[in-house]
Amino acid sequence: MSAPHADVLIVNGRVFTGDPRQPWAAAVAVHGTQIAWVGTNEDAAAWRGPHTDVIDAAGATVMPGFIDSHFHLLWGSLKLDSMQLDAVTDLDGLAATVQAWAVAHPADEWLLGYQLRYNIIPPDRPLDRHFLDSIVADRPVFLTAYDGHTVWANTRALEIGGLLYGAAVPAGSVILMAADGTATGELREPGAFNPIRDRIPQPDPARKRALLQKGLARCASLGITSVHNMDGDREQVDLYVALEAAGEMTVRVYVPYSFKPETPLDALHEAAEWKRTVQGSHVRVSGIKLFMDGVVEAYTALMLEEYAGMPGNTGGALFSAEHFNQVAVEADRLGLQIAVHACGDGAVRRALDGFALARQINGPRDSRHRIEHVEIIHPDDMARFAELGVVASMQPLHAPLTVRDADVWPRCIGEQRWRYSFPWQMLREAGARLAFGSDWPVVSMDPMLGLWAGTNRRPWQAGDPDQAQSLADLLAGYTRDAAYVEFQEQHKGILAAGMLADVVVLDADLFTMPPAELCNVKPVVTLCDGKVVYRRGG
Repeated sequence: MSAPHADVLIVNGRVFTGDPRQPWAAAVAVHGTQIAWVGTNEDAAAWRGPHTDVIDAAGATVMPGFIDSHFHLLWGSLKLDSMQLDAVTDLDGLAATVQAWAVAHPADEWLLGYQLRYNIIPPDRPLDRHFLDSIVADRPVFLTAYDGHTVWANTRALEIGGLLYGAAVPAGSVILMAADGTATGELREPGAFNPIRDRIPQPDPARKRALLQKGLARCASLGITSVHNMDGDREQVDLYVALEAAGEMTVRVYVPYSFKPETPLDALHEAAEWKRTVQGSHVRVSGIKLFMDGVVEAYTALMLEEYAGMPGNTGGALFSAEHFNQVAVEADRLGLQIAVHACGDGAVRRALDGFALARQINGPRDSRHRIEHVEIIHPDDMARFAELGVVASMQPLHAPLTVRDADVWPRCIGEQRWRYSFPWQMLREAGARLAFGSDWPVVSMDPMLGLWAGTNRRPWQAGDPDQAQSLADLLAGYTRDAAYVEFQEQHKGILAAGMLADVVVLDADLFTMPPAELCNVKPVVTLCDGKVVYRRGG
């Protein structure tokens, strides 16, 4: 009996399969939602029929679709029509950008900006409410740092949120106050800025759906076929499920239940029910996600030792050790995967301690708990990832390639801790499994920029270990190992017969080009679930 004709046939490619049993090939046949065959150009002819969509890869890389292991799909999509401030380099440029936006959008009730970098603020010129008032005073201005952990607000916004004269905030959050008893306008962590953010009008359902589709299209254009969405609530999950039912989800999304310090412990049963009931082909609920700490740039990441030049300041934690241990043990007992935002070495240790306690009480299981970011680690904790089966979920674009490229991050922790910062290779050599992602919209979602950053990183000072990754290891972290983290390694992440047909065809051969040029590579075609969801020029 002859093989069925392929719906899509990719030929003349340098196919990086990610499959150790057949690492390389030249052609891929897709039938329905699955990969039907992987092999040589000569044998590909048997799969070609009168209606087969034949894609000539022209010698370029063909690979599994990118899986971004740390993503914020809806959150990022809803920002696509607001001010993007990542190109601003100084306060004068910020003033010009906000002023121009205000003039061009006179009907906007709020002026919202995102992606602001900390290093645009000089030591002798504060970014405070008075500076923002000098640009726009009659409308609330709300500008968010690129990492989402710091906000700068003008006086009008502070008044709307009831924060002009300060307010009580949860542990780990800070309202910076001036000598006159008023807020400066700098607000660190959600507990400080949520009173304002909660007053910002939300787009109506139709607009929200349109912006989400815009975000999905951007993913497809960059070869992303799956994302691990690192925030989740019922409204968001229902929106994704509705899009899946309508056949409009062009990216697979793995969503956790957001667990906050104030969330009652019995809510974990609701999270377990989500996981049981939401397991579609494109939308799946994972477990829970929580924040252990903030970020280094805002001095809110939990450190084992004080920040450089800040005696007594070791940051803060959103969960006490006792509280997190209680959550970890119960979530693990219910079979939930736990994802923990932990930037500081103190937060990383606290998360590992909780995972160790859960294993001790509940017994070992294939939990695949994960720690997000791991921006700095104590050397004593390196081997614990492998010992506990914990995945390090890392974001290559978060790490400055060199100190000259850096934002304020290296200065905050001091040179003596640089060697343990963004410790990709050290964790790998200690036996940890790494998964890679972007943390979009914190940085660009473009995985090619992640590959570029991961291969081109250099030690910040002589004697520091080289944390750069090989191209093969990076690709595995964006495909096969990312699929493993979401318990889907039997279904996606490699190109092999029977796997889901999530494939990207690039416009160059990644393995024959200088690493410095990886950032210039773009997809030509992206397939998700066997369907062409992006075609250049199409």
